[in-house]
Amino acid sequence: MCGRYAASRGPEDLAGTFEVEKWEPEETLAPDYNVAPTKEVYVVLDRPLKDADDPRPVRQLRKLKWGLVPSWSKTPEGAARMINARAETVHEKPSYRRAFAARRCVIPADGYYEWVTGAQERDLEVEGKKKRPRKQPYFVLPADGSVFAMAGLYEFWRDKTLPDDHPRAWWVTCSVITTEAETSPLAVAPEPGPHSLAEIHPRMPLMLTPDRWDAWLDPSRTDPDDLRALLAPPPEGLMRAYPVTTAVSNVRNNGPELLKELEGPEEGTLF
Repeated sequence: MCGRYAASRGPEDLAGTFEVEKWEPEETLAPDYNVAPTKEVYVVLDRPLKDADDPRPVRQLRKLKWGLVPSWSKTPEGAARMINARAETVHEKPSYRRAFAARRCVIPADGYYEWVTGAQERDLEVEGKKKRPRKQPYFVLPADGSVFAMAGLYEFWRDKTLPDDHPRAWWVTCSVITTEAETSPLAVAPEPGPHSLAEIHPRMPLMLTPDRWDAWLDPSRTDPDDLRALLAPPPEGLMRAYPVTTAVSNVRNNGPELLKELEGPEEGTLF
């Protein structure tokens, strides 16, 4: 899954990386080292400009809320639960299939955090222990330091309780697509620690390599079978992972120190 990630790159950097044609300075976000659900995040999307005569899709850097609200929802209350969409079923689930066909985006990140699910934890849960052990968080990122481009979806939702001219009449929200975690060896693995992403968690965000960005963002591509081919996992051996402080587990903590690599798991944590 993807429940937390880091995004420190500025709009100028992202605009250059993704060949963005349009972004609004007033939508600039501060670097965020502990992005949590319902926060505003950067996304890259291709869409015609509002009120423009030219119908051509324009690549834009936009500020959206993380946690998708389907257009048919009566309320936005379920957004915090819809931060992830599974690659295996995204084409058929009512909450995602319309967005999958027409409203796809890239959600740029430095990398994502994942908390290890270890054998000791599973044993304790089976025994009915009430106190859950502390999980060791890991930061997962491209080994070459490039942007982690997560496949995403976005959707529009109209709050019918507000007038048309109200600034909050429309919500634009997004979700990260996840896939099965890689079982192949990491490009750089911690020692001691897990040697594959699957040893940390069974799911991972679907990373899109640059050769897939244009096809994924192209709104003219709507055939489900054609689009599902783009959901193939990235090539193996591109990722690294390392342990970070358990301070990242508290969403109130936010700073570059959260990304500092530890020499090993913190004392008292799993793995």
